Amino acid sequence: MSKEKDIQNEENVNEANENQTDSSVDAPSTDEKKELTAEEKYNELNDRFLRLYAEFENFRRRSNKERLDLIATANAGLIKDFLPIMDDFERAITNNSTATEIDGVKEGFNLIFNKFKNTIESKGVKQMEAKGQPFDSELHEAIANVPAPDEKQKGKVIDDVEKGYFLGEKVIRYAKVIVGQ
Repeated sequence: MSKEKDIQNEENVNEANENQTDSSVDAPSTDEKKELTAEEKYNELNDRFLRLYAEFENFRRRSNKERLDLIATANAGLIKDFLPIMDDFERAITNNSTATEIDGVKEGFNLIFNKFKNTIESKGVKQMEAKGQPFDSELHEAIANVPAPDEKQKGKVIDDVEKGYFLGEKVIRYAKVIVGQ
């Protein structure tokens, strides 16, 4: 029975092929079929391109938004660490209005200064040692040149007016120095 079905299917396929060759006059030529498939391929590729471009634009917008959010909240941790120091300053100001001993006031401000210094050091900020070092334009900003007291101090930093700081290995503030000539 299955052989009979196979034979019948083959006959049907052959008849369909004969009908197609007879009606080939009405069907488009093979060149037109190629153009149609080329146009379809063009449309498909164009659609892929447009989707990919839209996806890239969405990615770019999302990345820019994330970057802006990160920049906006980047200092939040640092600010949060400074708030207890600000509280200490407020308490010191309140207590200093009634303080009679100057030694207690000095000690309180030294404690607050040390707390602040330790906080910024924990964030990677290091103070630059400039005094006595050779002048380096990559680290120092010369605000004055004075005659050197002795030959050893020529071209070296005599005094630092404003200290410089590093954040990691990068200079975040140049030291303002007086250089010996």
